[in-house]
Amino acid sequence: MTQDFYQKSIEQVVQMCKTDLNKGLTDDVVREKLKREGFNEFAKKKHTTLWQKFIAQFKSFMIIVLLVAAVISGITGYMNGEGVTDAIIILSILIVNAIIGVFQEAKAENALDALEKLSAPHCKVVRNGEHKVIASRELVVGDIVEIETGDSVPADLRLVESVNLKIQEAALTGESLPVEKDTAAIQGNVPVGDRTNMAFSSCSVTYGRGVGVVVATGGQTEVGKIAAMIQSVPDMRTPMQIRLDKLGKALAVISLVVCFVIFVIGLCYGRGLMDMFMTAVTLAVAAIPEGLPAVSTVVLALGVQRLAKQNAIVRNLPSVETLGSTTVICSDKTGTLTQNKMTVVECYPSASERILTIGSLCNDTTQGADGELIGDPTETALVAFAEQNNLLQRNLEAAMPRVSEIPFDSERKLMTTLHRKDEHTLLVATKGGFDELLSRCNRIADSEGNVRSIEESDLKALAAVNEAMAQKALRVLCMAYAETSIAAEPDAGQLETLTANAERDLIFAGMAGMIDPPREEARVAVEQCKAAGIKPVMITGDHKITASAIAQSLGIMSTADKVLTGSDVEKMSDKELRGIAGSVSVFARVAPEHKVRIVEAYQKLGNVVAMTGDGVNDAPALKLANIGVAMGITGTDVSKEAADVVLADDNFATIVQSVREGRRIYDNLVKSIQFMVSTNLGEIVLLLVAVLCNFDMPLLPIQLLFINLVGDSLPSLALSVDHAARNIMNRKPIDPNRGIFTKPFTTKISIQALIIGGLTIAAYLIGLEHSIGTARTMTFGVMIFSQLTMIFSIRSGNNWFTERFFSNRWLWATIVLVTALTLLVMLVPAMQSLFRLTSLTAAQWWIVAGLSAGVLALSEFFKLFTRNRE
Repeated sequence: MTQDFYQKSIEQVVQMCKTDLNKGLTDDVVREKLKREGFNEFAKKKHTTLWQKFIAQFKSFMIIVLLVAAVISGITGYMNGEGVTDAIIILSILIVNAIIGVFQEAKAENALDALEKLSAPHCKVVRNGEHKVIASRELVVGDIVEIETGDSVPADLRLVESVNLKIQEAALTGESLPVEKDTAAIQGNVPVGDRTNMAFSSCSVTYGRGVGVVVATGGQTEVGKIAAMIQSVPDMRTPMQIRLDKLGKALAVISLVVCFVIFVIGLCYGRGLMDMFMTAVTLAVAAIPEGLPAVSTVVLALGVQRLAKQNAIVRNLPSVETLGSTTVICSDKTGTLTQNKMTVVECYPSASERILTIGSLCNDTTQGADGELIGDPTETALVAFAEQNNLLQRNLEAAMPRVSEIPFDSERKLMTTLHRKDEHTLLVATKGGFDELLSRCNRIADSEGNVRSIEESDLKALAAVNEAMAQKALRVLCMAYAETSIAAEPDAGQLETLTANAERDLIFAGMAGMIDPPREEARVAVEQCKAAGIKPVMITGDHKITASAIAQSLGIMSTADKVLTGSDVEKMSDKELRGIAGSVSVFARVAPEHKVRIVEAYQKLGNVVAMTGDGVNDAPALKLANIGVAMGITGTDVSKEAADVVLADDNFATIVQSVREGRRIYDNLVKSIQFMVSTNLGEIVLLLVAVLCNFDMPLLPIQLLFINLVGDSLPSLALSVDHAARNIMNRKPIDPNRGIFTKPFTTKISIQALIIGGLTIAAYLIGLEHSIGTARTMTFGVMIFSQLTMIFSIRSGNNWFTERFFSNRWLWATIVLVTALTLLVMLVPAMQSLFRLTSLTAAQWWIVAGLSAGVLALSEFFKLFTRNRE
């Protein structure tokens, strides 16, 4: 295990891995190890098959109830010689709903597959005494691997050689700065981030070179262990899934109770057993909104498509709705809230040409073909800063070529380069840590360029500046220089002597403070999150001071908020962590297992938690969170595999748009549910009154099915694409523990159901004066047209129905379509016969129109009593 190897000497590691530092492993040994240990890759969760995705669409309670209703409807229809049309239509709706869900999930998977990039596909090894380049997946324990600047570490290595080696471990530990590596054994147990003699899989080399022995591959690497942690985390159900299940159960209970009551009452009136059984089945069909699963699936699918255009790839449909219920966003710092790019933000005494020149010359940064700066982040920051001030590194190097150097090492904490300034002058450029560099200086260059001896007051002033920069979480690099004479053509001895004495009697030029700066769009996103009642929390492996400074600059942390470190979390019980979590805005120096505990703490406080991140160390928490959001470009494969949503542009601000879309989806789903449930309950009121009064059934099963599928489902679909409310991001998140049937919601649908039921009963009684056929036809017409008027009252919420009256063109198109289909059924003789309707007189048509408009008028009237209370 890698946790032991960092404590061993190089000789012990070589012996334990049964290898040879000079010759490496033989091909025979490699083949044997591959058979025994497997390839250097960890098992990813396999994509589910299309058939598994299809079956998964039928697991909600409401879908199961509808399947049972379809089967019963089919059996009774067949027994009574009425056919199985109703059952086929219900099943067709459910199948279409499932196909839409499968299509969207498969589409998301394909998009993610396109985003995945292979990390360290090839590497350099020593085998059979020869240097080779092989596929990284073929590595085994004991292989000798060579790494250098720009390489991705292909497996966990115990370093046996390190030359100025620095490795960027942000993806694993969250630490934004590269870690300096050495080969010395480490005493005692230390966390991953402090194992300086190890190089970990998936991390990248930013400086220097090294050689290491492979001590772990695949699932045994630190990355692999985190991947295994992901597999053990259970999938979380979304708030809307829970709410729809509760709704389905509530509707099922209501329908069963009402069916039983009506069945008993009918028998008491002396009606036949089979007749009442069919009536009960009719009521069950009326009570359950067949189109609701399809509507919920379509509205989520449309939301997914809208987000895809904004670079947010949603892996499964319900996830986007969960964003709308989010109450806490736990975000990684490096690369998510920050740019993952060190930037010079402050210079002392000023950004003079001298400081910029030293920073660019005493620098090993190179430029790629596309102009991208390649190298250590602190060095690339200095070059970029000089370029911003119109001083190009390549021009400086051409004018003052490097003739010698003293490379950086962790003991001196200095780097020095020597450059020929002119034929007889040598420029010494040095950069390094404050104390280390200042001890090599005996002079100072002031802001006007004058050089004088350093005095005690200078030392105090410089120390104060250094401390002030450190308090701002800036990484400080100091610059110094000197000029000395050199022969036009110096011999090796003179150059060696000059180099050996280069770091003496230097002139202090100044210092540069740099930081991995916050993303500007992240600052705006944090403001919007707070306005929306969402608590942003930073969780990072970085240091406490740095994390706090970034959090304050982004607006995540206020003066009253607390900061906890990983060691603080380690000492707390789960109960203690829950008790303090509400007042904490920053968690610093945390390990992956800490992130999981933090997410769990917020969840147990009743929060819907979103976790954003891009590193391997984020993956377990991404999986556990109610909604995991990974970065598509800089994100590791492990983090994307664990996430629910992947941001293709790595833009944190996209999450705010996702939250907005999630809230819009929730609002529109609630509108659709309110519309479908209130109209279906209106049908129950109609049928219940008819049975209690011993009337003939006012609507037949085929008529009810047309009403539910055409009059309910189509307008609901149009309602589901309604525009977002103007204040949607200025209100608190929906309580995840609050069901759909709140007191105000129940009051609304009850009033609307009674209105629809009452006015359709009036239509039935008026038509009954002529004939049962006329009564059913008028009831049929009022039931459908009243839904088309009621929808305007529902979509406007507590406002009057004229609010944004013409803003939803799809709704108006649907109203025209439903009206046309209804008139087709009511006016065309062949359709009248199929649906058992009759022709109406002009007066009867006016009554139908008046009663339908009356539904809207009464619904708006009752808003006078409910809007103030709500």
